[in-house]
Amino acid sequence: MKALHRRLSWLALLSALAMAPAAAQVPPSAAEVLAYEGVHQAAWRGDLPRLKELLAAKVDLEARDSRGRTALHVATYARQREAIRLLAQAGAKLDVLEHDRYDAITIAAVADDPATLSLLLSLGASPRQTTSRYDGTALIAAAHLGHDEVVRRLIAAGAPLDHVNNLHWTALIESIVLGDGGPRHQRTLAALVDAGANLRLADRQGNTPLQLAKARGYQAMVDKLKAAGAK
Repeated sequence: MKALHRRLSWLALLSALAMAPAAAQVPPSAAEVLAYEGVHQAAWRGDLPRLKELLAAKVDLEARDSRGRTALHVATYARQREAIRLLAQAGAKLDVLEHDRYDAITIAAVADDPATLSLLLSLGASPRQTTSRYDGTALIAAAHLGHDEVVRRLIAAGAPLDHVNNLHWTALIESIVLGDGGPRHQRTLAALVDAGANLRLADRQGNTPLQLAKARGYQAMVDKLKAAGAK
């Protein structure tokens, strides 16, 4: 009976975590957007003439809203790429964390926004930061959600393949245990495996990625892992 309770608790945890990045990452609400003024308003709207005026007047680029978001965070949520470019050129910090410890790179990764992600990377934002309440990375968050193109771009930019978060999961493990086994999660896992992710790193219970994929009946993932030499 105790074993059954532990299993049910574990399944409940997995269910809750399946939506964790989306739940933990809080975009500006409608009320917050209406209340925005100055640089936050211009960034959200992509109002480039107004933004240029503010930048010329030496506005505080690191001013925060109630959740610790800078104008750069806001522009990233809104996919206002030209606003992001202007802010970066004016000296806005690219790697700053908001209150839930998300940076712009992780915001773009969770939003499945490869174009904004690529812009941020080209401007010098780091894909290597530890972010979120789970002490994870943008790569782990993207792998969790099966955002395979984002995963490939983060890998190409040097994101840490084998970072272990505070749940004791890597990006590879999250692509399995929090994925649905479908095509996008399969491509995500394949990208990680092909890039050289460690196939031996296990979860807190000692389960390897291959064991986890087998347990879930994700045969395509099992086949890919076996072909790469996983045990």
